[in-house]
Amino acid sequence: MVRTSSDWRIATYDAYMRTRLRNGGISLIALAALLAAAGALRSDTPQTYPGLTKRDKAYFLAPEIINFVRPGLIVKIVSASIAPDGTIKAEITMTDNAGLALDRLGVNTPGAVSVSFVPAVLPNNRTEYLDYATLQETDPASGRTTTEARTDPNGTWTQVGDGDYIYTFGTKATNFDATATHTVGLYASRNLTAFNAGTQYSNDVYTWVPNGSPVTHVHSEIVVEACNQCHDPLAAHGGARRDVRLCVLCHTDQSTDAETNNTVDFRVMIHKIHMGAELPSVKAGTPYTIVGFQNSVNDFSKVEFPALGPNNCQFCHAPKLATAPAHPAADPNAWLEHPNRAACGACHDNVNFATGQNHANLPQLNDNLCTACHFPQGETEFDVSIIGAHLIPEKSTQLPGVVFAITNITNGGAGQSPKVTFTVKDKAGNPIAPSTMNSLNLVLAYPTIDYQAVISEDARKAAANSDGTYTYAFTAAVPAGTKGTGTIGVEGYRNITLNANTVQAMTVRNWGQNVDVNFSIDGSAIRPRRVIVTTQNCDQCHDHLEAHGGFRNEISHCVLCHNPNATDTPFRPANQQPPQGIAFKMMVHRIHTGEDQESDYTIYAFGGTPNNFQDIAFPGDRRDCVKCHVPGTQEIPVQAGELPVVNPRGFINPEGPITAACLGCHTAQDAAAHAQLNTSANLGEACTVCHGQGAQFSVDSEHAR
Repeated sequence: MVRTSSDWRIATYDAYMRTRLRNGGISLIALAALLAAAGALRSDTPQTYPGLTKRDKAYFLAPEIINFVRPGLIVKIVSASIAPDGTIKAEITMTDNAGLALDRLGVNTPGAVSVSFVPAVLPNNRTEYLDYATLQETDPASGRTTTEARTDPNGTWTQVGDGDYIYTFGTKATNFDATATHTVGLYASRNLTAFNAGTQYSNDVYTWVPNGSPVTHVHSEIVVEACNQCHDPLAAHGGARRDVRLCVLCHTDQSTDAETNNTVDFRVMIHKIHMGAELPSVKAGTPYTIVGFQNSVNDFSKVEFPALGPNNCQFCHAPKLATAPAHPAADPNAWLEHPNRAACGACHDNVNFATGQNHANLPQLNDNLCTACHFPQGETEFDVSIIGAHLIPEKSTQLPGVVFAITNITNGGAGQSPKVTFTVKDKAGNPIAPSTMNSLNLVLAYPTIDYQAVISEDARKAAANSDGTYTYAFTAAVPAGTKGTGTIGVEGYRNITLNANTVQAMTVRNWGQNVDVNFSIDGSAIRPRRVIVTTQNCDQCHDHLEAHGGFRNEISHCVLCHNPNATDTPFRPANQQPPQGIAFKMMVHRIHTGEDQESDYTIYAFGGTPNNFQDIAFPGDRRDCVKCHVPGTQEIPVQAGELPVVNPRGFINPEGPITAACLGCHTAQDAAAHAQLNTSANLGEACTVCHGQGAQFSVDSEHAR
C-alpha cells in the first residue's frame, strides 16, 4: 500500500496521541526531537505545501515534519455583533495554510495560537476611529496622565467547532450608536519554533453596522502593500501587527504617549516618523521620540525617507497600489480631497494653526476651509495645491529631459583607445549638443567578468557627425593584454531653471538615465556582466535610484566604478588612512545593514565629506535577499573569474568574493574569523561546503524566516 502525506500525518499524530495518553503526556517539543532523530531533517527538496517559499523556514523542513505540523496561520473573522447591553462578540475561524482547522490551545494540533482583538467605532461625524478599549497611563517623571487605546482585555472564548470559536469581549460598547460603522480587528500568532518553523502571523478586520444597514461610512486610505514596498513586510510591535487596517483602530487621536506627550494618532505619527530628520522641530533641536512597550525609547529623529525624500506623498498614497490588493483602499484620494491640520501639521510642525505662524499669517481654527487653498492640483507647478506644494523638482514636467544612446563602439582592442558614437536628445527627440551639457562623461571599464579598472573622460568636446550623432575618442587606451568584454557607459546632466523670472525660480539638475554598452576587446563573443541586482528592485523602495547627485542611476553603471579594486582613496584625508573599500557587493550590504553594523563603515566622498552609514535604520528585512537580488543570484558559488575585494580597513584584506558579500551584513570580528579560517591562500574559499545550494546551511535556508 502506498501511504500518502496525509496518511503519514494521521498515523504520526495518532501515534503521538496514544503515546501521550499512555505515558501521561508528552510535549510537542519532545515529538519534534523524536522526528528529527528519526531523520526528518531539513531538505532543499521543493515543497508543494500551500504558501511555502524559500523565504520561509518551514520550506526547508523534511516533508514528514511539514505534513505533521502543517505550518501557516489564517485567522478570519466570520461575523461580529453588539448586544443591546453593549456586549461585543466575534466569531472566528483558525486554519493552517492548507485550510485544515487549528486548535487554539495547541493541544490537538501543533502550535498554540495567540489572538488579540481591538473593538472600534467610526462615528458618523468623524473620519477617524475611536477604540472602545482604552486605559489611563501616568508618567512617573512628569505626573502626566494620558489616554491610550489598546487591545481588549479579559475576553472569554467559546469553541463552537473545529477551529471555530466565539470571542466575547471584556470591553463593552457603552451607549453605542447602532447606525455607526463598527470594526473589530485581530492579530494572531502561532508559535512553531519547536519545529524550526518560526512563528506564523495573521491579521484580519471585520466591519459592519449593528442595525444591519450597509457600510457606507469608511476610513480606508492606505493599503499595506504601499508600506511593504519598503517594509517587507510591515511588522510592528514585535512583528504581529501587519495590516494598516488594524493599525488605525488603535492609533487614534484618543491616544497620547504619556512620557513625551506626543500623540500616536496614525495620521500624525506616520507622517512624523517618515519625515524624521527633516521635521522642522528636529532641525530646531527637539528629537521626535515615542516611548513604547516596557519603556522602550524610539527615536525617529534620524530617519531619512528613502524614496526621494518625504515630499513624495504619492509613494505611500500610491495610486498604482490603491486598487490592486485583496483589500483595496475605499478612499485612496482622501489625502488629496480632505486635507486637515492633523496630517499636514505632522510634517509642517512649525506651523501654529491657532495664530497663523508659518501659515501665511492665516489662523486656521478648524479644517473646514483647508480645501479653499489646498485643492488637489492647480494650473501651475509648485503652487499651494497639494500636488503642487509637494512636487519633487526632478519630477517637474517643465524639464525637457536628457536621453542618451550609444550607437557604436570601435577601436576597442587591447592597446587601443576606444571611439564612441552616441546621441544626446531631450525626451521629445530634439538633439542636445554635448557642449551645452553641464556634465557629460563616458566611462570605460573592463573586463565584464569582474571589472578591475575604470576610466572616466569628459565627452563634451565630442566631434559632431553629419547624421546628428557625436563621436568621442578616449585619450586613454585599453591596456595591452586585456581579454574578454569591456563596457562603456554614459552619464551626465544639464542645469535647467524652472519658473524663471518668478519668486519660485529654481535651478534643477536634469539628468539622463545611464546607458551601458558592451564591446569585445579581443574579438571573442561579447559576454555581458552577470546581473545580480536590478535597478527596478532598488526602485521598489527608492522610487528612483539617484546616487552622486542623481546622474548615476542604473546598477549596471554603479558597478563600473564600484569594482573589487575600488577604494575611497581620492577623497579620504591623509590623516584618515587607510582607505575604505567601496566594491559594490560589500558597500551595498554595509549601507543597508546600517545601525546593525558591529564595526565602522565610513566612506569619504566628493569634497572629502565623510559618510557614516551606521545611523541607517533599514526598514525591510535583510534576510529577504530576493528583495534586491535577482532570484537565485544570492546563492553561491560565485562565477569563475570573480576577483578578491580590496578592503584595507576590513578585518581581512583582500577578501574573497564570497567573503566580501557575506561580511557586508555579518560585520562582527568572529564572522571574519570564520571566513578567514575557511579560505585557503592557494585554493580559495570553502564556503560552498556548508553554504552552497542544497547544503545544510545554504544561504537561502539560513536567511529563511
